Formats: sequence, C-alpha cells, structure tokens
Amino acid sequence: MRLVGPAGEQVGIVSIDDALRLAQEADLDLVEVAPTARPPVCKLMDYGKFKYESALKARESRKNQAQTVIKEIKLRPKIDPHDYGTKRGHVERFLKAGDKVKVTIMFRGREQSRPELGFRLLQRLAGDVEELGFVEAQPKQDGRNMTMVIGPHRRKSDAKAERAPQGERSQGERSHSARSQGERPPAAPRSQGERSPAAPRSQGERSPDAPRAQGERSPDAPRSQGERSPDAPRAQGERSPDAPRPQGERSPAERPAPPPVPRPQGQPAAARPAPPPARPVSGPRAVAAASRRAAASSGQRQPGQEVSAG
Repeated sequence: MRLVGPAGEQVGIVSIDDALRLAQEADLDLVEVAPTARPPVCKLMDYGKFKYESALKARESRKNQAQTVIKEIKLRPKIDPHDYGTKRGHVERFLKAGDKVKVTIMFRGREQSRPELGFRLLQRLAGDVEELGFVEAQPKQDGRNMTMVIGPHRRKSDAKAERAPQGERSQGERSHSARSQGERPPAAPRSQGERSPAAPRSQGERSPDAPRAQGERSPDAPRSQGERSPDAPRAQGERSPDAPRPQGERSPAERPAPPPVPRPQGQPAAARPAPPPARPVSGPRAVAAASRRAAASSGQRQPGQEVSAG
C-alpha cells in the first residue's frame, strides 16, 4: 500500500505490517483513504479528531446554507380592498425575508367562466410588489385555481445577514436603556459589602420579600410625630439602650417591685361586687322543676312519689 504520513508527507509503498508498526509507534490510526487506487492509499491520523473536525465543517456549511421556502397566499376574485391590503402586506414580508411566494386565486361557481378577473388581480399584485420581487412563474390556470410564483430580488442568506446586526443592535439598546434607568448590567462588578440576590442568607436574617408579622413596621414606613429614628443623633447625656451600664446600676427588669401601700386602721376593705340577679324561670321544664323544689321544701308528696314505710 501507499502510505501517507500525519503531516501529508509521502512515506512510500510499504507492507501492511510495516504500516501498522509505524502507526503504533506514532500512537495514531491507520486509515484507508483511497481504497480503489492501485495500490490502495492509507494515511496515519487521529481518526477521532478527524471525525470531529468533519462534523464541525458540515455544521458550518449547513449554517451558511439558505433553505428556500415557498410561502402560499390564497385570494378570491372578489376580495375586499382591506383584505387585499392585508394579503399584500404578507407577500411583502415574505419577500423581504428572502422567501418565494405562491399566489393562488380560487374560483367558485360562475367565477370559473371569468378567469380574466383572477389574471388582472395577479397582475395588480405583481405590480405592487415589483420593488421586492419579480414574477418567476407566469399565471396559469390549474382546474378551479390560478397560480403565480413571485421570487425575491435578494437571496435569503443576505436577508439573514441583515437581520442579525439589527437584533444585536436592539439588544444593545435595551441594555443601555436599562442602565440609564438605574438598573445594573449582570456583568457589572458589585461594590464592597453588596451581596448577590442568589447568595444564602445568614440565620435570623429575613428576605425583603418575606411577609411581616402583625404590628411590625417596614423600615421605609413614615414615623409618627415625636418618634425618633434609630439612626438619629441623641441629645447630650442621653444613653443608647445598647450602651454598657456603669458598675452597680441595675436594669429596670432587675429592680425590686415597690412595697404595698399600708391601709389605715379602721378603713373597711373593698366591698365585693354583688352577685348577678337570678334569671327568671321560663319554659315548661323549668316551671315543673321549680314546683318540685317548692313541694319538697313544704313537705307535700308529689304524684308518683313513693311513701316510705314507717
């Protein structure tokens, strides 16, 4: 076989065993690149790297390749002027994007005997979009439909190349407007002491979006009259609650309770409140119970009561 080196140099005609030995010594693969040649041609290469580079080249070629798409627009011979303007706008948009447009006129009933109506409509549409496209296929009758194909003046790859800078420019304008409104771009460095929103919070620290407990006030809420802010300067001689106390001074919680005030001799104790008045008896059951209690207190025997033997 004819052997080619890794850099493309010609090694010459060698045997298969010698080619395999050279491939093992160079830690490369022996790949047959021209099997139909006489003698066959083989090359020393890294086959995995060769496949990867081939896939990259194929991907780049597909990216730059513009795929032609045919868009279709359907009209009626008696189309309304406003509907015609809408359809024409679609055709212009397709042609600006570099796509071909197939325009179809649909005939119904007696309209099939007047094909000139559809022909004039197609000629009118071709004249309205002549700055963006040209008539690639002339109008022709196909059963109950009449078709015409309009092709764009520029290729689709050129249209895609023009849209790409516009998208980058619009993204840059949005970023500039966000920075002008005071919003910081994501890539901007943070100042000393400023924490990222995604950073974990320490134990006991609450998120700004967490709901507040009842009676707790927001730091941004306005203060009532006479209430002082914690950051406001204190008057001379006034001590902060967090300041250390001098030796021997006790806090209000550690001070003993004041002794009870003695009552003068002869002064009566406070009168107890009178019990609430008895509720009036109402209802048949309550009346029967009251009558039983009254009979029991008077010693009378009630009907059905047993009499003790004695």
